Amino acid sequence: MKTDNEKYNVTVQSNTAFLNELEDKFPEFFNKNGSFDLDKFKHQLKVKNINELSEGYQLDFIGKDYARRQAGEMPKTVIVPDETQNRGEGKQSKNLFFTGDNLEVLRHLQNNYQNKIDIIYIDPPYNTGSDGFAYFDSFEYSDDKLKKMFALNDDEIKRLKSIQNKSSHSAWLTYMYPRLVLARKLLSNRGIIFISIDDNENANLKLLMDTIFGEQQFRVQFIWTKTETPPALSNYTRRTTEYVLTYEKNNYGEKYYGSELDNSDAPLINSSNLISRVSFPTDSCIFYKYDDINISPQQFKKLKLLTALKIKEGRNTEPFSVEGKIRWTQEKINKEVAQGTVFLFKSTDLNPRFLRKDTSGKYRTPNNNLNKELGVMTNEDGAKRLSELGLKDMFTNPKPTSLIKFLINIMGHQHHNITILDFFAGSSTTADAVMQLNAEDGGQRKFIMVQLPEKTYKVDKDTGLPKLNQKGKKIPTKGGKAAYDAGFKSIDELSRERIRRVGKKIKKDNELTLSKDFDGSFKHYRVVKPVKQTLDEIEDFDQNSTNLFSDMISNFSSENLGIDGNATGEETILTTWLAKDGYPFDTKVEEVKFDDYTAHKVEDDRLYLINEGWTSNETKKLLNQLGTHKLNVQSVVIFGYSFNIAELRELENGLKQLDSKVTLLKRY
Repeated sequence: MKTDNEKYNVTVQSNTAFLNELEDKFPEFFNKNGSFDLDKFKHQLKVKNINELSEGYQLDFIGKDYARRQAGEMPKTVIVPDETQNRGEGKQSKNLFFTGDNLEVLRHLQNNYQNKIDIIYIDPPYNTGSDGFAYFDSFEYSDDKLKKMFALNDDEIKRLKSIQNKSSHSAWLTYMYPRLVLARKLLSNRGIIFISIDDNENANLKLLMDTIFGEQQFRVQFIWTKTETPPALSNYTRRTTEYVLTYEKNNYGEKYYGSELDNSDAPLINSSNLISRVSFPTDSCIFYKYDDINISPQQFKKLKLLTALKIKEGRNTEPFSVEGKIRWTQEKINKEVAQGTVFLFKSTDLNPRFLRKDTSGKYRTPNNNLNKELGVMTNEDGAKRLSELGLKDMFTNPKPTSLIKFLINIMGHQHHNITILDFFAGSSTTADAVMQLNAEDGGQRKFIMVQLPEKTYKVDKDTGLPKLNQKGKKIPTKGGKAAYDAGFKSIDELSRERIRRVGKKIKKDNELTLSKDFDGSFKHYRVVKPVKQTLDEIEDFDQNSTNLFSDMISNFSSENLGIDGNATGEETILTTWLAKDGYPFDTKVEEVKFDDYTAHKVEDDRLYLINEGWTSNETKKLLNQLGTHKLNVQSVVIFGYSFNIAELRELENGLKQLDSKVTLLKRY
């Protein structure tokens, strides 16, 4: 037999996701049979004098209908908790990390995180031709099925399948479309999404986002200076910038936060002043051309450096003294620093300028050019951060945390208890940025990371041995050697390790000032497809049979799914169902005993019966507790493979006889 989700997916059309959303927003345009009344809708448009139907335009590409269908499908996977992590260092954490295909993770999150994510930041594949992107979402249906679904002929089927394992624009758009449709649903009504991209797909991404979010929801395209030392690979220009497209789901409703500093800086040196000596306090200066360096005392063009100057990440780590024609006294400098003024050194020739904080209590909106002047650093700084964490050379061009912090602060500087999702986690820069912000202001921001378990190696099967004896040699992938040599066999392993190291570093560096509620860990879940044997058993299952499969539940354990984590099959099924029923991953689950049978209760809402071994005796005890109100639930959810037809009917009939209505939900 088919699972419930499989039965649903058979009925899904390319417009199912759109119609479901339309029905949710405009139920008045659907008749009692669930069909959309197009004539009524057209009439309403005419009343409003809207001309989109005749004057609109749209983005078309090979695979669009298939991508639309993917957006409407339910998950084909289960959520396997990593009990080693979740009962250990991640036990108290509110942060989440998912290992698996991000499309499947987004499908699962539709149930318990829809309209709950405040910020989404993603850094998807840029489709440059050298970044390894190829469309790998499988066409799991037969050609005949695809023909029927989309009314295609043989040539059109061939054209559709031509994007498989390709990196064409159509392939990239087909890949991104369902993920962005589902991402939009997760955003809260005031939610914002930021997407990093470069020239290769920037134009297509803009059109795709206009299609999904609406052109009116576009807010800004930030231009980020990604490097100051670009490679000379092009015959035309040396590219130093990338983009960050910004869309809102509806309307954020507040002014975007950019900086608390005033709009302009001014020189601190005046040629008409007498020479004087002053000292700049620790962390009061920003150096544009120096990152990590120690400068010895020496004469500069307009200033003499009197003491050693130690710079780390563009800021002075200790006080230093200078001599020159300085406008302000030491007392004035100390007072300005106390009020938030910073000093800017924009060139290698030390020539200070000052930038005052806006004392009006207001703040300015951000410039659309993100660079060092705004405190947004480059990829080189992202690489330095990884080196600090002992992860040098394990990622190519990692984003700096300052970029992500800046974007989060657009909303998050005032709202400290928001949730940030990144479903292309990569090196977990987003998680790092969230933890840094929380350490700085005591916030309780939470992150959700999603990363595909991409291997850092490939297997070379050409061993020179006869075919029967070939086992294959593991060879690091391009760019994966450092990670592989360090023992990381997949990107998600490395991504999680960074979060662990960041948490430890922040705790060590901020031991005296860190909030006791600081969350430096995460709960971990793997989203995986059941093994073929389990799928075959499900296919052959007859729900009217008096016989059950032996130990069907154990098929969903970590061990039998071939992954780490020490989860039992029951824990996997329960975790998957809790998400399906809309419960967050930190929901308190209570064990309820019926003799030797253990059930699970969530709030006074649902009772889950998963294990085998349920008998007439357990049914009587359950009905007694429900009838006497010792146990209060709205529904009982059972794992259909654990109940034969006789047990099921007895339970079903017993629940119907109760005075209080308790619904029985059977799942397969």
